[in-house]
Amino acid sequence: MDINTVGSSAGSLKVSTNVIMSIAETAASEVEGVAVNSVNKLAVLSGAPLTAKLVSPIRVRLDADSAAIDIEVITESGYQAYEVGKQVQEHVKSSVQNMTGIAVSKVNVKIVGIKGK
Repeated sequence: MDINTVGSSAGSLKVSTNVIMSIAETAASEVEGVAVNSVNKLAVLSGAPLTAKLVSPIRVRLDADSAAIDIEVITESGYQAYEVGKQVQEHVKSSVQNMTGIAVSKVNVKIVGIKGK
């Protein structure tokens, strides 16, 4: 669990990657056209039951002055995957930056499936 520090005149603020992952997941699940499960979490591919529970659809890499986020989403049928991906990029980036003060250098979105209605 990496921790990023944002310095200020009042001291330092440490934000764990788990917090960034949680913010990113919530932000992505708010985008219309992204498949979510019953508890408003991102839907994941379900080939093996244990894999879905152990592997997060979000990865965060922190360096000295920014975060890079990789996120896998499943889109709902009837939505344009490209447009959904663009909206996920914008919403995740702005949410993480606004809530943590950490600059987001990029949000890589991978559409991994389409959920039928």
